[in-house]
Amino acid sequence: MTIIANTFTRYTAVGIREDLSNTIFSISPEDTPFVSNMTKRRKITNTLFEWQTDALADVALNAQIDGDDVASFTAVTPTVRLGNYSQIMRKDFIISDNLAGPLDLAGRRSSVAYQIAMNGAALKRDLEHNLCGLHHAAAGGSTSAARKTAPLTSWLTTNTSNGGGAGADPTLSGGIPNAGPTNGTQRIFTEVLLKPVLQSTWENGGSPEFLMVNPFNKVKVSSFAGIAAQRYMAPDGPTTIIGAADVYVSDFGSISVVPNRFSRNRDAYVIDSDMVQLATLRPMNTQELAKTGDASKWLLLMEAGLQVDNEAGLGVIRDLTTS
Repeated sequence: MTIIANTFTRYTAVGIREDLSNTIFSISPEDTPFVSNMTKRRKITNTLFEWQTDALADVALNAQIDGDDVASFTAVTPTVRLGNYSQIMRKDFIISDNLAGPLDLAGRRSSVAYQIAMNGAALKRDLEHNLCGLHHAAAGGSTSAARKTAPLTSWLTTNTSNGGGAGADPTLSGGIPNAGPTNGTQRIFTEVLLKPVLQSTWENGGSPEFLMVNPFNKVKVSSFAGIAAQRYMAPDGPTTIIGAADVYVSDFGSISVVPNRFSRNRDAYVIDSDMVQLATLRPMNTQELAKTGDASKWLLLMEAGLQVDNEAGLGVIRDLTTS
């Protein structure tokens, strides 16, 4: 088809106003299941924060004769002293002053307020990733190296399942993780791997509440034998745990299955939320830095670390396939 000669169209017209939506759409996920499900918080006053663990004596036959005297006494076992470091996390940005107010902006009244909100959400995601998405040792830091808090997997040594080959638990020195777990041969996640860790966790005093996995292994859990019937019969709804998608009924109680985009992909964690704490030296705060020109400088900062009260109440299946 053709148009009549000299027809004036929008392709030659000048002054057509733009049509720009007044909403900014972000698809970036902001859910942080591990931090959100921590029911305990601790305010700390030092970059090295410490705590102690203890356990009751093993059960034994305990039968005494009438009128017996105590000839010898059982040695007292001292508590175990553990520690971790706080880690500084920050986001920063600089905005020219005319973007802070005078200009008419689409989707936001102020670029400063918008960037504070976006960077705050990003900092929360960084916190989640640093507490459960990495596998390094704790680091005390120096004037040239940042402190690092030991993440979740670097604490777990009791209720663990590692892959073959070099797969090994982390190690501690002086109550502080000095080496993260060593990667082993990856294997497909199955109930055969999960059940012994759940049993061991329960036997050691833990009360597992949720199983935290990456999206790929969430699909694997959904295919476990009998999972459909278990979902239907589960006495606890998935809303009891933040981010839960399903409930798996084990021999030791119902376990919410929580997918996490930011936890370590090759690990599946058995979590008792009463056994972990967020230890905070400086809560998340926003600071405007000194001006040096026609722009404003902003810093969002927090300093925190992970406290694992007693790792024997938690579990992990490591070295899982991720694709």
